[in-house]
Amino acid sequence: MPIYNAPTKDLQFVLHDLLKVSEQDIAGYDDLDRDFTGAVLEEAGKVATEVLHPLNVVGDKEGCVMENGVVRTPTGFKAAFAQMKQGGWTAMDCDPEYGGQGLPYVMNTAAQEPFVSANMAFNMYQGLTHGAYSAIHAHGSDEQKQKYLPKMVTCEWTGTMNLTEPHCGTDLGLMRTKAVPNDDGSYKISGQKIFISAGEHDMADNIIHLVLAKIQGGPEGIKGVSLFIVPKFLVNDDGSLGARNGVTCGKIEEKMGIHGNATCVMNYDQATGFLIGQAHKGMRAMFTMMNEARIGVGLQGYAQAESAYQNAVAYAKDRLQGRAVTGAENPDGPADPLIVHPDIRRNLMDQKSFVEGARAFTLWGAYLIDRAHRNDDKDAEGLISLLTPVIKGFQTDKGFEYATAAQQVYGGHGYIEEWGMSQYARDARIAMIYEGANGIQALDLVGRKLTQDGGKHVMAFFEMIKTFIKKNDGNEALKTGFLDPLKAASKDLQSAGMYFMQNGMKNPNNALSGSYDFMHMMGHVCLGLMWARMAKAAMDALEGGASDTDFYKTKIATGRYYMARQLPATSMHLARINTGADTVMALEAANF
Repeated sequence: MPIYNAPTKDLQFVLHDLLKVSEQDIAGYDDLDRDFTGAVLEEAGKVATEVLHPLNVVGDKEGCVMENGVVRTPTGFKAAFAQMKQGGWTAMDCDPEYGGQGLPYVMNTAAQEPFVSANMAFNMYQGLTHGAYSAIHAHGSDEQKQKYLPKMVTCEWTGTMNLTEPHCGTDLGLMRTKAVPNDDGSYKISGQKIFISAGEHDMADNIIHLVLAKIQGGPEGIKGVSLFIVPKFLVNDDGSLGARNGVTCGKIEEKMGIHGNATCVMNYDQATGFLIGQAHKGMRAMFTMMNEARIGVGLQGYAQAESAYQNAVAYAKDRLQGRAVTGAENPDGPADPLIVHPDIRRNLMDQKSFVEGARAFTLWGAYLIDRAHRNDDKDAEGLISLLTPVIKGFQTDKGFEYATAAQQVYGGHGYIEEWGMSQYARDARIAMIYEGANGIQALDLVGRKLTQDGGKHVMAFFEMIKTFIKKNDGNEALKTGFLDPLKAASKDLQSAGMYFMQNGMKNPNNALSGSYDFMHMMGHVCLGLMWARMAKAAMDALEGGASDTDFYKTKIATGRYYMARQLPATSMHLARINTGADTVMALEAANF
């Protein structure tokens, strides 16, 4: 059976050595001292390891079952969900006015990582609820907030998001789900939605569906989309549950992975719905949920890679195969462990350097969200808007890549279900698709985010890198291994942006053909910046007399690997971008 141990020490390093959370001028951050965050993360790790991780294989093998319209989750899920609710893990960063703990988003993000690594399918039930909570909190009326949020905070009621229909995914302007006004201000919602994660299950008393639909007579296309609250059970004025609404689960999808999460076809048959925000402005409200979800999915990418990596390391240290080329390292045994071989080391270092860099990138993103929301910092809001498609797209692509790389360490055993490694690859695969497929993330980055506010935010990003390099230019230990590679990669990224400016206007395909490469290029630069900052933090800790010298020296060595072996990929991506659209668009459709 696979293993998992929460990387509490590394999470603490990012929070305190890198982000220095307790020193920031953000409301609530002064409470985040090492003792407090350490206690929270230790307990989260304990729940993840002892409660959620043992159910990961159970969920994968059993899946969810629908009987007479009732969806039953795998054995143990219901009890574990009750334990999560009782422990307050669903309410960490929610508004205290509705029963939340009011902790910063960065703390919630750090605590969520072990849950996702331990059991991604299970954690989606509360993760989706949090997103629905955020949409209602941001755009709902006072009455809607009071009616729904307290029990969504506790996950007594869970939430979903309903976008996709059988004939439309990304192009939501094509949706057919309709909303007909009632005399009392409510609407009758009719239509079908597919791929609805946690759409029906047996772990909550009610499910609050957020549904995109078109009000009859509204504008055509995406401008005519509105967002509605459609509860499974209608809620009475006193908060008690009323009649069953006209929403049912048609079937559970059979999927490649995340079997423990019920992915449903949802049928709305004149279900009663309540408009959130303004009519025909549904996408604005839904994107509150989706943008948060994209950060969470980016976390899923590296969190699955983390679990897979831990198992690959354990196997590489235990499995005896061949002899080290430089001489036997296990002379008393029949062979040396796999980890002595350079190619295994390369594989493991690829995984380790990505996971630790992605963890820092994601928590930095969470910090920017806190700064934007708690300090009303528009620059932070613009920067995280720019970085969100990179966090989602780059990290889920790489997360899947490294989940399969971990599987490779096992050789044939990695392909056999008994060892459990295929689940990480199968579960990680969905993260590249949902919440906006990664090709869409790349188009969003190049087509919208780079030019947002006149390019202000991407220029601020480049200036941030330039300032960091200049400030530390006299640090020789940092310069060669970290600053010089970061400078070169940043120049590659700027050159790609310049190519888009010079060639994208006359032929937009020149920019869009290179968008995926640009997203990956920017992902590498972001992780390069994180590694340069982490190396500086580790060097400072060593100079300050830190007791755990091995931890900090390992951090620096891992960072050097990323800068030397991973970051140079920016030059390859730049070369591809500079070829433009001609080769990409050369064939007629009939010739494919």
